[in-house]
Amino acid sequence: MSILDINSQRQQPLLSARSRSGAYWNEYTETMPRDQLDKLHVKRLQALLRYAYDRVPFYHDLYQGVGMAPEDIRSLDDFNKYVPTIDKKDLVKAQAANPPWGDSIALDPDYFIYHFQTSGSTGTPLRIPFSLHTQIQYGEQWAYLYWGVGIRPHDSFYFAFPWGMYTGFWSAYWGVRCLGGTVISGGGLTSEQRLQQIELLKPTVLVSTPTYALYLAELAKELGIDTSSTAIQYTIHAGEPGPGIPTTRQAIESAWGAKAYELYGVGEVGAIAPGCPEQRGCHFSEDQGYATIVDSSGNPVGHGEVGENVVTSYIQMAQPVIKYRTHDLVRAHYDTCSCGRTWLLYEGGVLGRTDDMITIKGTNVYPAAIEYLLSDVPGLGSHYELHVTSGRLNDEVTVKVEPVSGISANSYLQMEKSLQQVIKAKIGVTIGVNVVNPGELPRYELKAKRFFDHRPKKA
Repeated sequence: MSILDINSQRQQPLLSARSRSGAYWNEYTETMPRDQLDKLHVKRLQALLRYAYDRVPFYHDLYQGVGMAPEDIRSLDDFNKYVPTIDKKDLVKAQAANPPWGDSIALDPDYFIYHFQTSGSTGTPLRIPFSLHTQIQYGEQWAYLYWGVGIRPHDSFYFAFPWGMYTGFWSAYWGVRCLGGTVISGGGLTSEQRLQQIELLKPTVLVSTPTYALYLAELAKELGIDTSSTAIQYTIHAGEPGPGIPTTRQAIESAWGAKAYELYGVGEVGAIAPGCPEQRGCHFSEDQGYATIVDSSGNPVGHGEVGENVVTSYIQMAQPVIKYRTHDLVRAHYDTCSCGRTWLLYEGGVLGRTDDMITIKGTNVYPAAIEYLLSDVPGLGSHYELHVTSGRLNDEVTVKVEPVSGISANSYLQMEKSLQQVIKAKIGVTIGVNVVNPGELPRYELKAKRFFDHRPKKA
């Protein structure tokens, strides 16, 4: 084979058996009927429970402690009823038994090819090991998103973030390797330098947090760069809610002249839910895991209802994650999506966090619910902060929000009243609203800090 022959094959998909014109990365599993998916889950859960029970002291002790053995689980109902849930703090404690991995791992560390960790912003970070198998599977979860929205091996991806100890966008990179696309790294550069690279190298896909995509667009405007005229055709986001929120999606798409999509991931579990191509939310990749959406009592919720996402990974075999409480609130849809996928749909993506709940006059309010309402008031932008303090009887909440550029300061008072009315009508509570000047709120390169809890810490 000549050099010319090799070069001519450069842009072929790594998995050449896949149709270049197909709508699905893996049509067989993405469109599998629900009854077949459930049968597949039972088999994989039974195998996973046996694997973890025999190999991981943490799970062996946990299951023995509740009088459960893997062979006791014969159905999804059995799994949901009898297998205990775990939380991040449980894995952190298991690792602490004998650092760095303790009683939590199923493989000899010689098989680990990557070491990552969570941010540790709420305590001791959770260490996350990756075997080669796990790395490949994490990447394929991203490939479901890339392929489904129309991205192909000839596309080039600009990664606008610093490469660090956190798994999120590393797995997005592995997804590009799986797809066969081109990677352009923006690590170690200033935002201005990244914009210069985007102009020079003409990538077709921008990968970043949603708030950083908006910040880049704002900076570009100051520098006289029109981001909507660049080569970017798709923007891909993770790390925080973004394109699932209409206001944010519209702002990103308007700024970049491109379609905006998201993936919902949990670093220690996987890139678990690639975005729906029709932007309805995120689909849980059911060939690589199992999810149960539960209420505050731990009981599964019905179709269309909101609950906490409890997930099990079939691909994290180095440090198994079984019935893991994410504390993420999602709305469950089990019917076939308009995009053709039968996988569980989290409509609107992640709607909030169980640990961010605010109680106002007996009404439970989640910060993300307020974010969704910003688009109901003309002139309000997507940059906001939510501040919570303790009042004499109830939590007191104030929303700080920026208007879009060009709005007269004379309109701020009316916009404040309008947002208060919308929140009262949709959520049933009255909260404070403060419209601030454009650019007054901070911008973030990674996850944006939106929720500020000034209440006294509980002992």
